[in-house]
Amino acid sequence: MPSPLSIRRVVLYKHGVGYFERRGKVTGSETAHLDFKARDMNDVLKSMTVLDLNGGSVSAVSYDSTKPLEQLLSEATIRIPEHGSLTALLGQVKGARVRARVGGAQVEGAIVGLESLPVVQGEASVVRPFLTLLVGASLRTFDVLELGELEFLDEAVRKDLEFYLATVMSSYKKDSKRLSILTAGEGSRELFVSYVLESPVWKTSYRILLDEGQSPLLQGWAMVDNTGDEDWVDVELSLIAGLPVSFVHDLYNPRYLRRPVVEVRSETGVAPIIPEEAYESAPAEPMMESADDGSFGSADMASTIMPAMAAPPPAPRMMRAKGGPMIGGSGRGGMREALEQSTAVTTLTKEVGDLFEYGVDRPVTVHRNQSALVPIVHRPFEGRRVLLYNRSTREKNPMSCIEFKNTTGLTLEGGPVTITEDETYVGEAMLDTLKPDDVRFVPYAVELSCAMSVEEDKEDGPVFRARLNRGTLVVEFFHQRRTKVLARNKAKRPQVLFVEHPRTGWELKDTVAPAETTDGFWRFKRELAPGTSDTLVITERTKGHRQYYLGNLGLEEVTFFLDSRYIDPRVAQALRDVVAMREKQSAVARDIQRLNEERTQLFKDQERIRSNIDSLKSGASQRELVERFVTKLNAQEDRLESIGRELERLEQERTRLQAEVNQRIESLSYEADL
Repeated sequence: MPSPLSIRRVVLYKHGVGYFERRGKVTGSETAHLDFKARDMNDVLKSMTVLDLNGGSVSAVSYDSTKPLEQLLSEATIRIPEHGSLTALLGQVKGARVRARVGGAQVEGAIVGLESLPVVQGEASVVRPFLTLLVGASLRTFDVLELGELEFLDEAVRKDLEFYLATVMSSYKKDSKRLSILTAGEGSRELFVSYVLESPVWKTSYRILLDEGQSPLLQGWAMVDNTGDEDWVDVELSLIAGLPVSFVHDLYNPRYLRRPVVEVRSETGVAPIIPEEAYESAPAEPMMESADDGSFGSADMASTIMPAMAAPPPAPRMMRAKGGPMIGGSGRGGMREALEQSTAVTTLTKEVGDLFEYGVDRPVTVHRNQSALVPIVHRPFEGRRVLLYNRSTREKNPMSCIEFKNTTGLTLEGGPVTITEDETYVGEAMLDTLKPDDVRFVPYAVELSCAMSVEEDKEDGPVFRARLNRGTLVVEFFHQRRTKVLARNKAKRPQVLFVEHPRTGWELKDTVAPAETTDGFWRFKRELAPGTSDTLVITERTKGHRQYYLGNLGLEEVTFFLDSRYIDPRVAQALRDVVAMREKQSAVARDIQRLNEERTQLFKDQERIRSNIDSLKSGASQRELVERFVTKLNAQEDRLESIGRELERLEQERTRLQAEVNQRIESLSYEADL
C-alpha cells in the first residue's frame, strides 16, 4: 500500500543531513507506512516527529526488526512453499473456520483436511485437490479448483498469514525497512511527519561578470542531489548555510563495544589559492574610485536583506580617463542583460540563529537519483580589480584578484567562482564563506604584465643592553632582516598591488605601515604607474642575546668588554682582580702537577730498587749494595713525606683561591642601556 504521506518540504544543510516534512490524510485508525533504507534508521529514530493535526492521536510507531529473514520466517506458525502454495497452506490450518463461495452459494465451516482424488475427464483420469469442511454436523467435500473465494474467519490465522506475507514481501527490498505509524481518531485527519536523514551536502558555484563602468555582478547557484528512492514533486526547498551540530547515534542495531578506526591521512592535490581574511587594516578606502586607478565602482546597495528581490537594474555608466584600466570590455552589456532577464532570483533569505537560510520562492521538483541547479543569488557587489603578490604562491608574478566586499546582504557559502570579463572567460577561483560586509581577495589568474623580484639580507645590530648577574654577562642586540621587493608594471594601465609578507614573530622597523594584517601576513599596498617600477623595503627585527661566563675570561676579553661599554671601569677592575686570582690558581695548579709527577717518579724508582734488592744473593759485596739501596730508599721516603705535606698545603691554597674567585664573581652586578 503506498504511503499517503508525501514529501512537502526539504531543508538541506552543509554538514551532511537533510530535514524532511511529510503531510497526508488518514482516516479512522488507518496505519501510514514509510519505507527507509536500513542505514537511515538511526537518524529517523533519533529525529522523527509525528503530529495528528485534527484532534486524533498517534498510538505507536513500529518498525521492522533487525532479525534476519530466515529467523523471522522460522518464528511464523505458517509455512508456504514455492510450489503448491494453496494446497500446502490449507493443509496447515486444519480446524480453522472459513467461508467458501461455491458457485453462487456461500458455505461456512471448519477445515477438516485436504486430499487428492482422481476425477474422470473424458477418457483420462486426473487427480484434483478436494477440501473437506465440517459444516454443522455434516462433512462436505469441495473441489478446490471450483472455489470462487475462501475467507478465513479466525483472526489469529488471518494475522499469521498477513505477517508471513509481509515478511516475505520485505525481503524483496533487502535494504529497506518499513516504519508504520498507528493512528487513532475519527474521520479524515491530516498527519504531519518530520525527520532528519543523511543527505548529500548542497553545493554552491558562482559566476562573476565584470563590465566596464558598472559594479561587478555576482550570480550564485545551489546544486542539490536527490539520492533517495522517492521523487521530490513541487516541494518547498530551503538551503541552510552554517554548521549546526549533528552526529550519528546507533539506536536501531544491537549495541556492541567497538574499537576506534584509525585511517591513514592522505595528501590532497594542489588547491586553488584562498587568501587569508584581514582582521586589522588601515583606514578603508572606498572601492568605487575614479577610473584612472584601475578600479571598478559599485552602485549603491541596500543594507538590509530584502524578503524578495528581482534582478537589479543596470548601474549607471562611469566615465574614465583616457587609458584608465577599468575592468570590463566594450561595455556592450549583452551577457549582463541576458543574465538579469533569464535568471531573475527572488530567493527568500533570513537569519536563523547563527545560520543563514536560502528559501526558494517557487516549488521545486527533483526526481529520484537526479540533481538540480537552483539559482540563489543574483546581485551586484562592491569590488575592484587588484594584484596580490605572495612569494610562496608564485615567485615571479602576482595574482590578478577581485577585492570582494560582500555588499549583497547575504551570507555566501564557499564555492568555485568562474570570472567573465568583456564576455570572455578569464579565470577561476575559490570563494571562501562570507558574512555580510566581509572582505576577501579572490585570485583568478596570474598577472604576467607585472614582474616581481625579492632580495633578502640579514645582520646583527649593535648591542643595546648589557646585564651582569651571578657570574654571567648577557648582552642584548637585535637580529635585523631586510627584504626588498621590486615590482615592475609593464602594463599600460596603473595597477594596485598588495604585497603579502609573512609574519614570523619579528617586529617592523622603519617600514611603512601595512594596509592590512592577517593571521599569517602583513599586506602592504603599492600604487604602480604604467611602465614604472616600485621598490618596497620591509625591515624587521627581533631580539637576540649572547652570554659570557666570567669564570673563563682573560684580560683580552675584559678589555673588549670595557671598550664596547658592556661594563664600566669599576667592574673591569674587579674582573682584572679575578683574572689575577685565576693566574695564581694556575700557578698553584702547576706546582701541584709538578709535585705529583715527582712523586710518581719516586714510586717508580722505589719499585725498581726493591726489585733489585730481591734479586741479590748473599755475599759481602752484595750486602754492601743492599745497604746502599736501603739508604736511597730511606731518602726517597723522606722526600715523599715532604711532597705529601706540600701537596696538602697547595690544595688548601687552591681551594681558598677558588672560593675567593667565586665570591668575587657572584658579588658582581651591573646593568646598562647602551
